[in-house]
Amino acid sequence: MHQLRKPYLLFLGDVTLKSDAKTAFGLRDWCADDVLGEWSLPTATISLGLPRLSPQQAAQEGAGSLVVGVAAVGGALPEHWLAELEAALDAGLDIVSGQHSRLTSFPRLVQAAQRSGARLIDVRHSDQSFPAGTGRKRSGQRVLTVGTDCALGKKYTALALAQALQRRGVAATFRATGQTGVMIAGEGVAIDAVISDFVAGAAEQLSPDNAPDHWDVIEGQGALFHPAYAGVTLGLLHGSQPDALVLCHDPARDCIEGYPGFPIPDLQVAIDRYVEAGRLTNPAVRCVGISINSSSLSDAAWDAYANRITRELSLPVVDPMRGGVEALATALLQA
Repeated sequence: MHQLRKPYLLFLGDVTLKSDAKTAFGLRDWCADDVLGEWSLPTATISLGLPRLSPQQAAQEGAGSLVVGVAAVGGALPEHWLAELEAALDAGLDIVSGQHSRLTSFPRLVQAAQRSGARLIDVRHSDQSFPAGTGRKRSGQRVLTVGTDCALGKKYTALALAQALQRRGVAATFRATGQTGVMIAGEGVAIDAVISDFVAGAAEQLSPDNAPDHWDVIEGQGALFHPAYAGVTLGLLHGSQPDALVLCHDPARDCIEGYPGFPIPDLQVAIDRYVEAGRLTNPAVRCVGISINSSSLSDAAWDAYANRITRELSLPVVDPMRGGVEALATALLQA
């Protein structure tokens, strides 16, 4: 699994759209203590509001890695970024990237890394071999965020829940399974890049044996109801062996995003399907609450929706960005 050197210098390239820099904004918001500053090309128009540091300055202040915080068009690193990345390597910083194109495909970056001893880390890719899942019950406790669709709050819910547990003095660890999550945590595995036969085994290694009262809060991926990505969801569910599930949902969606022929399931049906699938490796799995992306709802509509779903499902309903997840933490610890 990837292990990253912190603190970070966040590289914004020549980004002009805030949405293209969501990785950088996520790192700023969720691991602020691990971020020293930002660096970009002169043509960039987006800023994180952080101190502007060159790679050399950041290295002098103790930075360990320069993180490419931008989703480049087509997932490929632009050639005109390479000089900045090479300078960072020469300054001794590791380069961390979540792009589809591998850093090691650029000879000048490979040569710079060899000169300085710095590392090229492609978070989306891993050269590590994972075993097949064993199904062996592991010590410690685990909660997995699952969803009715992709990209609706599984990572944010897991991060917020881990923090809520830690504030209560509970031993809890966020376990990252996506590229941005790995960058935030500083370690983890991009589970969707693992060969399908070994997804469950990778999930087992991600969340190993632990103290009986320790909670691993595992970032979910995909959705059981997604025609393209259900496979990674199922493998992660089986390998995680969660004691508890949190179902994440966006009420603005009627169908799987980008797949209009596949309707979003009823929430109770979704819970039942996840619990049924999870019982293969943990017969005691249960759902402890619902996390909603309510960004499409007014305050009044959100209150009404949350109250209705709470009555219908007899479970706490929260939005991590609109009131927090304390109700989930309480339900998790009381169950």
